[in-house]
Amino acid sequence: MKGKTLFLSFLALTLFTGAPALLSAANPDAILGVWMTSDEDARIEIYRCGEHYFGKIKHLDDPYYPSSDERGMGGQPRVDRNNPDPELRNRPMVGLTFIKDFRYTGENSWEGGRIYNPDNGKFYRARISLADKDHLLLRGYLGISLLGRTETWVRWTGEHDDQEAKRWTGEHDDQEAKS
Repeated sequence: MKGKTLFLSFLALTLFTGAPALLSAANPDAILGVWMTSDEDARIEIYRCGEHYFGKIKHLDDPYYPSSDERGMGGQPRVDRNNPDPELRNRPMVGLTFIKDFRYTGENSWEGGRIYNPDNGKFYRARISLADKDHLLLRGYLGISLLGRTETWVRWTGEHDDQEAKRWTGEHDDQEAKS
């Protein structure tokens, strides 16, 4: 009788603790798609290439430098002008891959990659995780994870009108560039 009770207890414990994990088995591709950044001024596409995950800028709310740009680039498309490599400073921001080489490590976590900050031209170590299917946590850090910050991105599900579609690709009318 003790053996049967012990077996049933073990079975119940396994079902209550192991079954949910099996039912919500982690999906390495769960981060694929388009995400809105925490400050809501950009949309980032996370994609897979082989076993690695990358992210590129698909949309910027302000894809052009303002007319008051201190470097005289007013009205021109934003570029990677702070890159330490002078040959890369003319790369358009829209389409720029700035999340690189992440690998799925299990339990809704992707690590081993780097994130590029175009504001200062530096790469940082980073970790990506999912809080749930629609909330991505991106932690960039210097050296150790304690020396960094975490942003929460929300999965983008919106539809785009013609004007929005142009902004996604970086295309613009001459009239738009002047504004």
